[in-house]
Amino acid sequence: MSTTQTARIPEDVSGRPRRQPVGDVSWRRTFRALRHRNYRLFFYGQLISLIGTWMQTTALSWFVYQTTGSKILLGLVSAAGSAPMMLFSIWAGSLADIHPKRTILVFTQAGQMLCAFILSIAVWEHFATPNFILLVSALNGIAMGFDMPARQAFTVEMTSRDDLLNAISLNSSIFHGARVLGPALAGFLVAAIGVALCLFLNAVSFIAVIAGLLMMRLPAHQRPHEEVSVTEHAWSGIRYCTTNARVRLILLLFLAVGVFGWSYSVLMPAFAHDILRAGPNGYGVLMAAGGAGAFVGALIVATWGHAVAPRKLALGGVYLFSLALLVFAFSRSFYFSLVPLFLAGFGMLLFFSTSNTAVQTIVPDEMRGRVMGVWSLFFGAMIPLGSIEAGALAHWLGTPITLATGAIVCAAAAIIARLVISRRERTTGKVA
Repeated sequence: MSTTQTARIPEDVSGRPRRQPVGDVSWRRTFRALRHRNYRLFFYGQLISLIGTWMQTTALSWFVYQTTGSKILLGLVSAAGSAPMMLFSIWAGSLADIHPKRTILVFTQAGQMLCAFILSIAVWEHFATPNFILLVSALNGIAMGFDMPARQAFTVEMTSRDDLLNAISLNSSIFHGARVLGPALAGFLVAAIGVALCLFLNAVSFIAVIAGLLMMRLPAHQRPHEEVSVTEHAWSGIRYCTTNARVRLILLLFLAVGVFGWSYSVLMPAFAHDILRAGPNGYGVLMAAGGAGAFVGALIVATWGHAVAPRKLALGGVYLFSLALLVFAFSRSFYFSLVPLFLAGFGMLLFFSTSNTAVQTIVPDEMRGRVMGVWSLFFGAMIPLGSIEAGALAHWLGTPITLATGAIVCAAAAIIARLVISRRERTTGKVA
């Protein structure tokens, strides 16, 4: 049964030797995962779709704040879009280990496309009330809840275990590359022709990733022959994550940094408007600065990540992010703010990409969907919790103090994680 097999998996590896790229470090190795046709289709389709997604995120946040002036509502909209992941991600991870991941992704991407169309029409026809936006954001979050575990676990099927580290880093590069282009385009389009077009273009952009998925050539899906209930199958992923010390520590640090650090982007419209006195174009540039740092970080990890200990990359990324966010919190210059935002994006990418890679390297293939379901659960929890925390704290203490507090908490969490790792090494005599 599934639980018995899971219990026999060694703590630090998935029963297979860990295979990392070796040889000289070269920029020619940066895009080696693109040698796989299926991954190329995914890469370019996802790039187009993610540009649209970041356009929508930026435009919708600006629309909500401009029409309501509420920082709390900014947090609620973000929370509504991600909270459903907490409800569905565990089941979604189990489904990803049983059913074809491509089929799941086609349906989830189509669902998100429909939500974007609905939002664009609502804004165009002037019935996009806060409650309506919250409802559609929640529906989009349900689709994302089923999408994320399947998409994360699908990476190794599009490439190979040898290229997994590189592919995950490239996934991060397109996510954050889109984070550079999307907000900048959204800022321009919002100022020029309005929010509705940004949302419509995002809906159209999903066609690219859906077409790429349908064009892939994949072997026939082999359904696992495990005679266990759906609940037991899903629960085995939770049990694995709680009993594996390395996975458990990574997930807890991921949650802490996500709740108190990643939520800084939720307050960006308020910081741009109230503190830096910037308009929609300036807001787009600020968002793009963090994305540019993350994009550069993703390329560096894709090229040199295999040559550096994951622990150093991950914890170093949190330290850099925390320091940069602390500096940004007290900046009052628009142009100076771009520097710490760039460094914050760089540091956050080092942590998120490296920790994701570490988890996927540890777990066995047959457990990957369920573990990514737990990862998605934490991701789904960190955004609403962080959004509500950031919105409420900013309402009472102000945006700068809220950002500074988040930076300090993130740094403290990384220090505690380092102490736990050191203690485990002294106890077991192994280097993590």
